[in-house]
Amino acid sequence: MAEVEMRFASADQTLVGSLLLPAGPGPFPAALLITGSGPIDRNSDHKRMPLGVTRQLAEALAARGIASLRYDKRGVGASTGSFLAAGLSDNVTDSRAALDALVARPEIDVNRLFVVGHSEGALIATALAAQEGAPVAGLVLLAGAARTGAEILRWQAAAIAPSLPAPVRALLRLLRTDLVAKSAKTHERLRRTTTDVARIGGRRINAKWFRELLDYDPAADLARLHIPVCAVTGDKDLQVDPDELGRIAAVVPAPVEVHRLPDVTHLLRADEGPASLRTYKKQVRRPVAPEVVQVVTGWLARRVAEVAGPGVTPADAG
Repeated sequence: MAEVEMRFASADQTLVGSLLLPAGPGPFPAALLITGSGPIDRNSDHKRMPLGVTRQLAEALAARGIASLRYDKRGVGASTGSFLAAGLSDNVTDSRAALDALVARPEIDVNRLFVVGHSEGALIATALAAQEGAPVAGLVLLAGAARTGAEILRWQAAAIAPSLPAPVRALLRLLRTDLVAKSAKTHERLRRTTTDVARIGGRRINAKWFRELLDYDPAADLARLHIPVCAVTGDKDLQVDPDELGRIAAVVPAPVEVHRLPDVTHLLRADEGPASLRTYKKQVRRPVAPEVVQVVTGWLARRVAEVAGPGVTPADAG
């Protein structure tokens, strides 16, 4: 396999990513890999939490004969711009620029292009695939959702509360603090902001992104999809309700394959203990759960074979 650095324009910014090509002659089927939330680079790495999700998926896909493009967000890694000033809509714009850049590569089979998104990346992938004329043959949603960001974050606050350390839970009870209510209050404060970046609680916040996330309803875009979808969520996900899988399947008017993976967390790692954010630092020392990689690469290989026509069967693709 060979890795090529790519630069492409999006609005007034220059984004930089890595095109990973399988061994052998092209043109290759390809997947655009879209990372989760936060200032993370093309590999899904944050300076304090190296997830490596997109890097590991890219390598696994290349081994199955599928090329991939992953890229640094605005203001992260080698890409220009400001991460804090970028909204969810800007991230969708960037994903379309990345897809168009992939289409322009001679090594890529434009009839077999797929999009894979994790967490926020799943929302971006949904919005991208629903765009008119988007050359997407299939969609993989890792920890995706079919409800508004506000609903996702309210569920998240309720799910996280029981996993907090006992002293913290005791203090919250003593202070009569309801995390869900507190979260909703913060959301309303964010909605009242008017700038791209705002200072809340002493920290500079990507306010535009939060405002757009709170109101974005992926169900509307999911309902526009007429391509196959694979939705994967771990049953120990504390950031996205695993029951979103059923909602996604119910709203997409096309074939949907869902996988609710036992003992898999939002970081796409296996964790046999009680679901808790406290284990995140330990989880990132392990690779992405093999079952996640197997589901994603297997599903994409089957779709590639189907698009390729009668000359290649899903069995041939593995």
